[in-house]
Amino acid sequence: MEAEVLCGANASNMKFYFNEARYGILPEAVKEELKILCVLYCADVGGAITLSFDEDHRLRITTLSPIDEIGAELKVKAMQLDNQEFFGQLEEFSRQFDR
Repeated sequence: MEAEVLCGANASNMKFYFNEARYGILPEAVKEELKILCVLYCADVGGAITLSFDEDHRLRITTLSPIDEIGAELKVKAMQLDNQEFFGQLEEFSRQFDR
């Protein structure tokens, strides 16, 4: 499996992207939670954020050009800690989905 983007948001154009073609079978509640996480990140620190799965099905958070570099790093760490179970379930979904 190649690394694939699950979703992302961009503060400069105020857009949220969800990879519906690949992950459209996820429940709407999961999609909404991902949207909230990404949009709140962009609203807090600017720039862009993407959540993607690497080839080992680990969820990766990538940020680009935040207004506040330190705040962005802290926000990502808090996001990972606060959503550890949710992110783990997404990783398990990715492993099962890619069979």
